[in-house]
Amino acid sequence: GYATGVISEAGCPAVADPGADVVAIAQREHLPVVPLVGPSSILMSLMASGFNGQSFAFQGYLPIEAGERIKRIKQLEQRVYAEGQTQIFIETPYRNHKMIEDLVRSCRPHTRLCVAADISCPDESIRTLSLGEWAKTKYDYQKTPAIFLLYK
Repeated sequence: GYATGVISEAGCPAVADPGADVVAIAQREHLPVVPLVGPSSILMSLMASGFNGQSFAFQGYLPIEAGERIKRIKQLEQRVYAEGQTQIFIETPYRNHKMIEDLVRSCRPHTRLCVAADISCPDESIRTLSLGEWAKTKYDYQKTPAIFLLYK
């Protein structure tokens, strides 16, 4: 047989990135799957956040519809306090500012948010502040790939 590879231009193949279907087929066919270490913006942002790295959950994209989104944000904040679990999620870059605004409006002011933007790029920015501090801070993450992490 032929060796086949799944490569991602950014991130880690099959982790919040396409590739899981190809790996599932290989597993079903009992073909050897050899994961190779590569950069993962999710793990890199967790490493730099100062948040709990023993218990965390990646939630992917949150709902777009305002009511559902706020409900989901409140659920995630509840998990932070009930379970001590870091909540990690992403957003389409042009909605980053809306995400920060929704978090500031929906969560407790002392809940902390880390925004990890442009990870591994020259303009990388990884910043952890309370939501009360984010409310008073100037930032520009429009059109910038970012990871959001929520913790107590």
